[in-house]
Amino acid sequence: MTTILMVGTRKGLWVGRSEDRRDWTLTGPHHDMEEVYSCLVDTRGTTPRLFAGASSSWLGPQLRWSDDLGATWQETPNGAIRFPEGAGATVERIWQIVPGVEDGVLHAGTEPGAVFTSDDGGESFRLEEGLWNHPHRAEWGEGFGGQAFHTVLPHPDDARSLTAAISTGGVYRTSDAGASWEPRNQGIRADFLPEEQRYPAFGQCVHKVTRHPRRPERLYAQNHGGVYRSDDEGGSWTSIGDDLPSDFGFPIVVHPHRPDTIWVFPLGGGDRRYPPHAQARVWRSDDAGESWTAYGDGLPDAFYVGVMRDAMCVDAHDPAGLYFGARNGSVWASTDDGESWRPIAADLPDVMSVKAGSF
Repeated sequence: MTTILMVGTRKGLWVGRSEDRRDWTLTGPHHDMEEVYSCLVDTRGTTPRLFAGASSSWLGPQLRWSDDLGATWQETPNGAIRFPEGAGATVERIWQIVPGVEDGVLHAGTEPGAVFTSDDGGESFRLEEGLWNHPHRAEWGEGFGGQAFHTVLPHPDDARSLTAAISTGGVYRTSDAGASWEPRNQGIRADFLPEEQRYPAFGQCVHKVTRHPRRPERLYAQNHGGVYRSDDEGGSWTSIGDDLPSDFGFPIVVHPHRPDTIWVFPLGGGDRRYPPHAQARVWRSDDAGESWTAYGDGLPDAFYVGVMRDAMCVDAHDPAGLYFGARNGSVWASTDDGESWRPIAADLPDVMSVKAGSF
């Protein structure tokens, strides 16, 4: 199988291709000097389609796609992802682009915090107005990275159900195709609030949420201080970060074939955003977060940078390939479920998004 790796950075996109996941050919920069916060390798069609959510300082954000692995690119008509007139907002960045359950459906998460849906493969998008008009929106704050829906999770068996998460607002879910949305944050602690207010209904600074399609009721979340599991689709959450050296981090990734296996990349904390002891380590749990093991074979012991929320991903192979990109422009790959690592790129711009796909 051919594996494609998209690496979105603060100054363009690189596209990697490999037949064995050891030797890689990279092309780029595509969309040079544009911020690429979101990528997608969409393999639902007869040929893979690459999507990139790029943002220009002069022209604003644009969703682009390629049907020839990045050799040429097309743009969505008239920007496509934009607020309707009268909304009082302008899309600043496209933080998330994910495939929906049905053919041709795409979901996008943006800054400011909104979710858009396309039914025609990205030709046009509509604003999920039930979420945009939610009474909580006026109280959603902004993290240091801005206010954005950076997690959008379609339910694999129910096209009417969608879970989304925003910094800082928390996790929300719709079960009626976007007509209404409810907060799903019970049990998630907000350490930045006064002690008596640290378990609010919403307002948590969630960093990333993921789930496995074979167990859609189970969610895993990495928060701004806290790693959590939910077994009822976000109705309640249990802390699973006690065995980690730090419960602060950005990405959380679930294994493509084992719903109980997850990976995180812990950082020192909100005031020390590099790994504990400056040692790059990927931590894996094989029992849904009950216990954790660090893996660092091949990774550096002097690593003073972080890994962002969408800069770690997994492919569909068995054993799984795991990939992450860092804020120093390095990209690392594992072909054995994250146990050993090798570099596949260095000296790129600040990496914001890494996505893999195979065909």
